[in-house]
Amino acid sequence: MPEFGTMGVDWEERVDFDRLRRERLQKAREALDESDLDALFVFALEDVRYLTGFRTHLGPTSILGLACAVLPRGGDPTLFTGDIVHARARMPWMRKDDILGRPNVRTEGGTRMWAEQVKSKFGKLVEGKIGIDLMTFGLSEWLRSAFPKAEFADGREVLGRAKIIKTRDEIECQKIANIITEAGFQALLDNLKPGVRECELLAIAWHKFTELGSEWSQCANIVCSGPYTAPYRRFTSDRVMREGDMVIVDIGACFNGYWGDFTRTFVCGNVRPTKEQIALHQESYDTLFNACAEAVTGKTNADIAKHLNDPRENPNSDGLSSGHGAGVNPWEPPWVTHLTAESTLPLQPGMLFSIEPYAGKPGIGGFRLENQVFVGEKEPDIFTTLSFDERLLRDVHPLDRTTGRKIRFAS
Repeated sequence: MPEFGTMGVDWEERVDFDRLRRERLQKAREALDESDLDALFVFALEDVRYLTGFRTHLGPTSILGLACAVLPRGGDPTLFTGDIVHARARMPWMRKDDILGRPNVRTEGGTRMWAEQVKSKFGKLVEGKIGIDLMTFGLSEWLRSAFPKAEFADGREVLGRAKIIKTRDEIECQKIANIITEAGFQALLDNLKPGVRECELLAIAWHKFTELGSEWSQCANIVCSGPYTAPYRRFTSDRVMREGDMVIVDIGACFNGYWGDFTRTFVCGNVRPTKEQIALHQESYDTLFNACAEAVTGKTNADIAKHLNDPRENPNSDGLSSGHGAGVNPWEPPWVTHLTAESTLPLQPGMLFSIEPYAGKPGIGGFRLENQVFVGEKEPDIFTTLSFDERLLRDVHPLDRTTGRKIRFAS
């Protein structure tokens, strides 16, 4: 599906949100049916949204107690939320009696009250084997006390399996999030110059994100420069950038719950980088595209991982090369680092990877680069099109569709 605008219109088919919700829920039901669980208690807010379409706070940390969902085997999800009036009025795809009050599972008393709601709704079903996706030590004790006949197990893997293959509408949401991220990058780049602070650049990107409808921004919103690039310190400070600094930017916008995420490294100011800086950037760049090239059917995530984890492939990575899946969570399966036999998967269309190698040396600079890529039948779908800083490249990879094509106009 090509990328269109972000609004709903009547003159062409764009994201079909009814279909998005319906197909996500169906995949979750199928994953639950394939497991040995009788129900899922879902506390991670992004997965509550995945099951129900309910939007609440997005934030940099997990928050227990704002909302949760229960998905029973063979049934519909029930949403528990403090926004019950809003949800019942504005979520017509759910029955009103499947939207109940807030799950105050932050305390033992609140957990007991929520458990009574669950028992009243689901009866003996919650005396079976229940998967939990997010747990504190206290909650684990309170749930066992409140549901003494139930057996509890890890439920996060169940939804993880459901989310690995993206639907057509998820793919479109992901690509729109990427387009908004590109716009934030461009606004940032238009202001990247000596004398500007890292935090000022981040504010410019975030402003553009929000202007274009981004719900939030993922990661720590990394704009780091100079000595913070090697060793790589992954957050934004008040450092004033100087001419010749390397500047790593790793940011991502959020469109309807889906997260853009890519990284580039730039030279600050109108200067040439050193030969050592070019060599390190080229190493990271080659690793990136060699790993992306593996994102085709017939390969596995281990084929991608070998480029990131093998020091012979990426000798200056310092262990900072990584990668991950993404979707309603910016970091979710399938994984590409520290793989075990059970986490090695054959690649299928609809799988999404964020691939992010690093190369760097203190005193020279650090170079983190990242693309998002969907697995393709014959070649990878690298939909991150923002070009790389040409001053830092000797050779352009055949899979890089944009770098080297800039037109320079006479002033």
